[in-house]
Amino acid sequence: MYRLLIKHFFRSKTVWLAFGILMFLGVLSISTGKQFLNQKQATIAKTAEQQQKHIETQTKLYEDDIGLLLYYLKFSFVNPVQPLAGISMGQSDVNSHIQNVSILNLEGQKYDTDLVNPMRLQVGNLDISFLIIFLFPLIIIALSFNILSEEKEKGTWKMITTQGISPFKFLLKKLSIRVVFIYIALSILLFLAKVVLGIPFAIEFLYIIIISYLYILFWFALCFFVILLRKSSNTNAITLLSSWLVLVVFLPVLVNNYVANKYPVEEAFAMTIKQRDAYHTKWDTDKKETMEKFYNHYPQFRKYELKETGFSWLWYYAMQQMGDDESKVERDAMFDKIRKREQLSASIAQFFPPLQVQLSMNTIAHTDLSNYVAFLNETTRFHENIRLQLYPKIFENQPASSVNWQEYEPVFFEHQNNFNMLKSVFPLLLLTLILIGLGVFRNLKYFR
Repeated sequence: MYRLLIKHFFRSKTVWLAFGILMFLGVLSISTGKQFLNQKQATIAKTAEQQQKHIETQTKLYEDDIGLLLYYLKFSFVNPVQPLAGISMGQSDVNSHIQNVSILNLEGQKYDTDLVNPMRLQVGNLDISFLIIFLFPLIIIALSFNILSEEKEKGTWKMITTQGISPFKFLLKKLSIRVVFIYIALSILLFLAKVVLGIPFAIEFLYIIIISYLYILFWFALCFFVILLRKSSNTNAITLLSSWLVLVVFLPVLVNNYVANKYPVEEAFAMTIKQRDAYHTKWDTDKKETMEKFYNHYPQFRKYELKETGFSWLWYYAMQQMGDDESKVERDAMFDKIRKREQLSASIAQFFPPLQVQLSMNTIAHTDLSNYVAFLNETTRFHENIRLQLYPKIFENQPASSVNWQEYEPVFFEHQNNFNMLKSVFPLLLLTLILIGLGVFRNLKYFR
């Protein structure tokens, strides 16, 4: 019986068409991920070389005025791209992985990013996670929606039941063939992704595999539940496609709008305006007032006194510092709302597998928003360390040669996310078991 079912399954042109589509789009998504990784890694690799050249050029031009030199000099802080980002790009195609910052006011420099074609951003990237979340469910639906209704519509179901074959076992055999077929296709793509993208077989990659397999199992469970409603093929197809539209398309949009409206981040604009105004208005503000605020922020620099006449780098950099200090309230409020957005999205996503899987993959691959926010926060600490090292050199008017510029190489950000595998997969596994349980319980009288 099993051999006959397998032969019948692979005789279908739909099966080979589905396999061809999965392989073609899978290879395309892997090549897209590889191109993305190559571009990011090449940019990061050039950063050290470019920074050293930049420092050498600027120190030659302004060797006699370290204050002017540090007006132009930039230092690189890098968020390295993980190979897993080729599987799930998340927001890493929009957010910058390199912060080139000077010791001027930071908030105006933080959000500089690469120019990206807006049409490409609107369409999005075809990565493996997109394929798993969007396309695989459609293939599962196409292969599974009529495994019972087709037998009834062709009149062969009565023949099966009268021959003493367990209807339940028969359905499980037909469904299991499709499960194995989809798992093989997914395994092939994940293996190709590992080889092509250079992904080490670490725990993070294992998490991706487990989540992907459980997500596929969820869609088979949903198909199993709908099939056991014992409706016609057309009804099954409409029900499953509607479920796909709701879970994969409509709900993510609704959740995104709800979260954005619940926690609007109007502080982003207010922070930008305030940090600019705080800096520019200091040109017309009493210098002593500016210096007093600066000394309150850095008591250790109070020993440096402001000149009564003429231009002073001490006052100029104090003025720059005020741009950051006076926009701190808005900045903290903005990041607090972003954190609340992340928490709310994660809470809602537990009940919707496509959202949960997407957020989980992004977190594992370090391409989520929380990674970027952590990177920006660490950029602030990096910027502060550079300031504390170089402010005394400026205020004491030391020559540029007094600084060992060879020490100033790009610094790499190390982000330790708190991904909880059990917390991530438990809701997905629970929903899957509930669907299977409801389907079986509703049809106990048909099984023997």
